[in-house]
Amino acid sequence: MQHDTKNRLLTLRRAAAAFLLFFAATGAFAQFDAMGTLADARDKLATDLAAALSAPSVSGVTWARDTSSGRMVKVLVMAHSTADPDLVNLRKAIVSAGGTVYYRYISVGGVSAVLPASQVLNIARRNDVESVSPNRMTARTRSLVESTSGASMLRGAGTDPNYDGSGVGIAFLDSGIMSTHRAFAGPAGSRVKKSVDLGLASPTKLLGSSEWKGGSDYSKSIYPGSSTLKQLESTISTAASLFQDPNGHGTLVASMAAGRSVTSSPESTGVAPGTKLYDVRVLDANGMGDVATTLAGMDWIIYHAKEYGIRVVNVSLAADSTESYLTDPLCRAVRNAVAAGLTVVVAAGNFGLGPDGVERYGTISSPGNEPSAITVGSANPRDTASRADDGVNHFSSRGPTRGGLVDDHGAAHPDNILKPDLVAPGNRLLGAISTDRLGITQSALALQFPQLIARTGLNSGLIRASGTSYAAPIVAGTAALMLQANPGLTPALVKAILQYTAEPLPGSNLLQQGAGLVNVPGAVAVANALARDISARTAAGTMRTGDSMLATGRTLPSPSSVIEGRTVSWSRIAFMGGRHVLAGDALMSRFQAPYDPLVTWIGRSVNGIGIERFSGTNYISGFEERGVGSRPLVSAGVITLTSLLANGSGIFTPVPDFAGGVVGSLGIVLSEGIVLSEGIVLSEGIVLSEGVVLSEGVVLSEGVVLSEGVVLSEGVVLSEGGE
Repeated sequence: MQHDTKNRLLTLRRAAAAFLLFFAATGAFAQFDAMGTLADARDKLATDLAAALSAPSVSGVTWARDTSSGRMVKVLVMAHSTADPDLVNLRKAIVSAGGTVYYRYISVGGVSAVLPASQVLNIARRNDVESVSPNRMTARTRSLVESTSGASMLRGAGTDPNYDGSGVGIAFLDSGIMSTHRAFAGPAGSRVKKSVDLGLASPTKLLGSSEWKGGSDYSKSIYPGSSTLKQLESTISTAASLFQDPNGHGTLVASMAAGRSVTSSPESTGVAPGTKLYDVRVLDANGMGDVATTLAGMDWIIYHAKEYGIRVVNVSLAADSTESYLTDPLCRAVRNAVAAGLTVVVAAGNFGLGPDGVERYGTISSPGNEPSAITVGSANPRDTASRADDGVNHFSSRGPTRGGLVDDHGAAHPDNILKPDLVAPGNRLLGAISTDRLGITQSALALQFPQLIARTGLNSGLIRASGTSYAAPIVAGTAALMLQANPGLTPALVKAILQYTAEPLPGSNLLQQGAGLVNVPGAVAVANALARDISARTAAGTMRTGDSMLATGRTLPSPSSVIEGRTVSWSRIAFMGGRHVLAGDALMSRFQAPYDPLVTWIGRSVNGIGIERFSGTNYISGFEERGVGSRPLVSAGVITLTSLLANGSGIFTPVPDFAGGVVGSLGIVLSEGIVLSEGIVLSEGIVLSEGVVLSEGVVLSEGVVLSEGVVLSEGVVLSEGGE
């Protein structure tokens, strides 16, 4: 099996690393470093980084610059798990090569650095280096919400309990949140409990260093938990307090998940208006940032999650990476955050329609291409509370994921992961818009799109917007309601329930809508039927594949919900293993191995993630890959529909017809389940001719879509149909 080979290689690398550390400590072989060949080194480089090393010009590339000292590149160097967890030797090597290290991460095993282009291959040759990626830019992807999502069915007269997300924390990696806006008011002041601004300035600038200068290692001084970082957080938060979200995107996103209405007309309540919010700013006033800052934000969330009760992370930003999820740094960070018990919800992107007006498949952006993320596309509720007329927005990014690896012959091997996972309302939604604390200066969004402002006023402004950026927080809010109902759910189980209870929209396939449209009351109903100790038993290693997940005396609810007087049938399907579609009651009633957040199953590869902690504390200090041994992955009684994908055209079958295969017995009932030691006996499915996928990789048009097919300006999809 592939994972066995990988584990053997990892063992050899660890042994080699221990060998080197021993001789380094004793002074012997001081000049020796274990190095691979240059060919091996090139294989470790992201394609765009490799091209930039020798390109005639890097004009327009944000992470590369020609200086008086030669070409410099900002990189993210990902390391193998070694006997050197603080990456001391790697950091020294980068500095010796004329580079500077700016950050050593928790969320991923690696560092943020600037390197001379001429030294990148030498660093990549090191045996403790797994991959090197450029520090790409990130950007924003761009109550009707309660009614069309079904959240209103869980609140109001006669509802017990009143589900509003109380007791659950959601962290937002975005452009900031205006904490004084009345949308975020709570019984004891603002529900924005913490604001950390990592987007105001990069750590390099705050430490008084040029971003492009080599020869230093700052990573130790800004390590999470250090007094320097705590001082840094305090200084930044104070400096930004007068205008916490000058762009406006983060405030709007947060209000979709957790806003309270500021007026009875128009009504703008979000999905989970009782949640605690944690504002982690990683985008600037223009809604732009970079991967390094976003990773630092994820570090902060992982480090403080248990301390603050953060259970959900919303990521409504994207990078235009064409890397495989295996090496993409944002994907790695999401994967590790999920391993740490965080449910991570990501916007799919707004690139489903090209500038030529042609639908584009394969346009899921990073980190939406990460299999463990809950990747959300945008549905159009057409300004009505009824879901009967809902459809998938044309701008919403389509799957499958097209990032991948390039072999020694230059042939691309795309990941082909099934995405998005589901869709949520994301068209002409009403949410909070930010101003400065005094209400004098408006946000960039309000200034750019005054025609979309629905209400003005200090701490009460509202604006309409469309995009997957605003669909994702509806799912994040739904996850908070589920975790309020049942705190014992694992992130992968939250994802499976969301898909299982989603409503398949007619006329749209798996690559357009995933399992279907989010169904809030259905998801909470299933969460309520399950035991409250699933997560604890999983962590203790006492939850086995096939064990019952049902609470004592409970049965699964009927697979339909009533929303706004209309019966909503559930999809009863879920994606697992990246490329497999599974179905059946056993998915919800029986424990499946991938519900363990420390288990990753993609295709024929199964691995584990180990969590390291600071000595004597519960604070996470890092992650490492590990083997999982022979174990059953999926229990008996699960139905596989993957074979329906294998002919290449099945993937484009409308989801209602596809999900109907569960009832119509078109799938195969797994009487013995799937056991790792026997190999994974499932058709890999998703056989796509290259002519069907209209867009190779992720093509970012970076546009504001004001009418279908018209791409203008830079950044956020604000309205599919215009005002």
